[in-house]
Parts: sequence; structure tokens; C-alpha cells
Amino acid sequence: MQTQSNRQLWAQAVKTGIIKSNLIPMIAALMLALYTYELNFIEHIPAIIFAILGSAAVIAAAGAYNNVYDRDIDQIMPRTKTRPTVTGELSAKVVLIVATILLILGCVALYLASPLAALLGFLGVFFYVVPYTMWTKRRTIWNTEVGSISGAMPPLIGWAAVAPDIWHPAAWALFLIMVIWQMPHFYAIAIRKKEDYAAANIPMLPVAKGEKRTYIQSNIYLVLLCLSSFLFYPLSLGLTIVSLVLSVIWLCMSITASKKQEEKKWANIMFGYSLFHMMAVFGTVFIYASVGMILNGL
Repeated sequence: MQTQSNRQLWAQAVKTGIIKSNLIPMIAALMLALYTYELNFIEHIPAIIFAILGSAAVIAAAGAYNNVYDRDIDQIMPRTKTRPTVTGELSAKVVLIVATILLILGCVALYLASPLAALLGFLGVFFYVVPYTMWTKRRTIWNTEVGSISGAMPPLIGWAAVAPDIWHPAAWALFLIMVIWQMPHFYAIAIRKKEDYAAANIPMLPVAKGEKRTYIQSNIYLVLLCLSSFLFYPLSLGLTIVSLVLSVIWLCMSITASKKQEEKKWANIMFGYSLFHMMAVFGTVFIYASVGMILNGL
């Protein structure tokens, strides 16, 4: 029982849910890069394994650093006050040491996949910990935009793990989709947990500017998300259409729900569909790349 309890504590400390959700776009981008550059899957199995392990480790490190730094505000919010770094069930010093070890091991694993993947992995942690957690999270309504940079690193890491460079439009399509996707997703969370953020004095957009501004800004980002779908066009008309349709549906749902001015209902709809959108887009990318590689004998 004690071992299971420790596992649960560490799962909270490194945010395993975030690790799993971020590995989906990373793997999808990696597969798309293999297909795009006509690379053999079997020959790249070592790089794929190192990319998965390294990405999981650096994402875990970022989550652990965040939990250590945010202990003071986490103890105020009901949804975070039971985190082991807040309750003292895990020592902040120990979590900090483990986070550093995870960061080092993760970067080494990513380096074995490719040096560029390692650099992107380190930058992802840096942006999450310093510009987001330590600088903007408590100071500006633009904290979500700053945090979205680190949140969108997994696709670039996956692409860089096997591809010769990251300048293909499809790589940046995946990156930009992840960047833009995070705003309506996290704005919805901010409305759902508005009282928590207000109590902790965190200037999330709904707290600082109100729901109407949040509705408008979310819809603007959803329009940008629709437009970003066309970055897939040089590679695949099918991916372009799927991404565009899913994004247009999200925009229509947001406009319809926001007109009713039922903030909690709007937030729940936005949050639920955001998860479906991410799974559908990156799932389609994964299937498209996998089927293409099989048909091409890669």
C-alpha cells in the first residue's frame, strides 16, 4: 500500500496527466516527419524510443519545477491544495532534485535522438519554468500566451527527433495549432476555476478582464486556429480539411454558446471540445502518416 501511495504522490508531483497528453502530439509529429521525409520506421526505432522517454522526462521535470515554485499559491486553491508539495508529503528539496535529474536524463535521451530535439526539450522546460511560472503567471493576463510556447514544443521535439530540420510547413502547422489551441482551452479552465484563481490573485483573463473579453478573445484565437489549418496544404489536402472542419465546428460551438452568456456552460462546452479537437487532429495526423508509411513500404 505504501508503494502505491508513493506512486500516486509522485504522479501528482510530475503531473502524469500532462505528460500523457503532450506525448500524443509529439508522437504524431514524429510519425508525420518519418512519412514526409520517407524515412524507414524500423531504422529509426532507437530514435523513437529516445524521443518518447526523453520527452516524458523533460515534461515531468517541468511539472515538478512548477509544483515546487507554486507551493504558496497552490495551498490557496481547492484544486491544488492537496498536492504533495503543498501538504509536505514530498519534500520540496527532494522534488527539486528529482526534477533536475529528470531534466538532465531527458535532455540526454533526446540528444541521442538528435541534438536539435534535446535543445527544443530544454527550451520547453525553460519557457515553462522561467517566463511562464516565475515571471508572467502572477503578473499579466498574457501568461497563457507565454505558457503556450512551452506547451507547443512536443510536436517540434517529435519532428526534430527524426527529421533533418524543423522548417517544413507541416512542422510549424503542428506547432502553431498547439500554440493557438491552448488559449481557448485554458480560458475555459480559467472560467471553470475562476474563484480559485481569484483567491490566489492570479490574473487569468476571466479574472482580470471578465467573461465577455474572454469570449471575444477565445473566438479570435479560434479564427486563427481555422486559418492555421492551411499550413497543412503543402503536405496534404485531407489533413487540411480535417483540421479546418474540426476548428470551424469549435468556433461555431463557441459563438452559439457565448451568445447565451451562460459562462459555466460555455466553459464546459469549450473545455470538453478542446480535448476532442486535440485528440482528433493529432490522431488523424498519426493515422495519415502511419497508413502512408505502410503503403509506401517504409
